[in-house]
Amino acid sequence: MIDWTALIADGMRLPAGLTAADALAELVELLRSPDPQIRDELAATAISLLLDDLDEDARVRLGDTMAARLTAPEIYERSFPPLILAGLVRRGTWRAGWLEAFEAWYPAEQDLRGHDPELGWLHAFAHGADLLGAFGRHPAVAPERMLRLAAARLLAPTGYVLRDQEDDRLAYALALTLTREELGAEESVAWLGLIAEEFERGEPGPVPPFATNTMRTLRMLYLCADRGVRVRGREEVVPVRHRDAVKEELARVLGMTFPMVG
Repeated sequence: MIDWTALIADGMRLPAGLTAADALAELVELLRSPDPQIRDELAATAISLLLDDLDEDARVRLGDTMAARLTAPEIYERSFPPLILAGLVRRGTWRAGWLEAFEAWYPAEQDLRGHDPELGWLHAFAHGADLLGAFGRHPAVAPERMLRLAAARLLAPTGYVLRDQEDDRLAYALALTLTREELGAEESVAWLGLIAEEFERGEPGPVPPFATNTMRTLRMLYLCADRGVRVRGREEVVPVRHRDAVKEELARVLGMTFPMVG
């Protein structure tokens, strides 16, 4: 078996006789392992380091495999493909079918655990957020589509309250999407209307988990809108388009849940 730990430590400089395609074939299988050391520390890390060495055809094949795994039966098989897809999309490779598979999976995923004592990091919500942000920045993907998808994920029924900064990851993805220059002020806030409608239907009593998750995400998004965000690979802070309009609408929607703020 290949010593992936040593190769990762060496920056994935492959030895003579081992092609990137052959290495990738083994790593793709390791990525579905229930062992977190193998799946996360080895396979996911090594694949990410190999992406720059793959030609376009290899990237497309890898993306097709990852998109197909979004329907896999086990959470540890489903939750890491979005991370790999995000790396591909950020490098400019994408297919409409990947986006469609992601849209079908992300709001419907029921297992939102961040960390499991035996399975390690799962992070379906956070890894999905990373992919949403990558699509949200891609010029071929309509940013409004990703804003609506984020709203659908937040409003999906769940009994799980996020705990490992997954909400921050989705807020960051939303902020990245809101940096797109072609967004108008109206398009930048229209998706929040879906959340406002759901909040209006709220009743007295315990706060549903989806509402808690949504409020926390929007609070972090307000901070991102106020301060700007750092885009991977760039040093400068990038501002959210229509910053004031976004902040105003966020404040209005959040004010529906806690009217004691001025």
